[in-house]
Amino acid sequence: MKDVLLTKEGLEKLKGELKKLIEVDRQAVVALIKEARAYGDFSENNEYDAARDQQSMIEGRIEELEALLKNARVIDEDKVKASTGRVVIGATVEVEVEGDKEVFQLVGSAESDPSTGHISVESPLGKALLGAQIGEVVAVVTPDGDSMNYKIIKIN
Repeated sequence: MKDVLLTKEGLEKLKGELKKLIEVDRQAVVALIKEARAYGDFSENNEYDAARDQQSMIEGRIEELEALLKNARVIDEDKVKASTGRVVIGATVEVEVEGDKEVFQLVGSAESDPSTGHISVESPLGKALLGAQIGEVVAVVTPDGDSMNYKIIKIN
């Protein structure tokens, strides 16, 4: 697995999720399975099946998080701030698009959450913004084939 780029905040968030899954969710689903087993016949025990499915999802996410954290590389935010005036991973970028201003932080794919403005450097927008300077306009092709222009206003 290649390096997983994370901000300090993203690393702590993933560690917190892993801790909750191991210490809380895993224990809760074990209790549900134990309770469902008490109902007897497993062939028609929907509660047991649901609890086992939930356990499988929890264990899968635990494995995924452990692998991500094993390969995590934290973005040095001090280096980002001392960058050459170009958009780099970890930077917060203010852009103007279609007359509106938006703010994004470029992060690794494991930390991406467009609803909170965390854009993956592997996404079309992230790729277009990487390396751009203040005043530059980058074009991003949308899923429907159109193009949107993003003007870089500020880089932090």
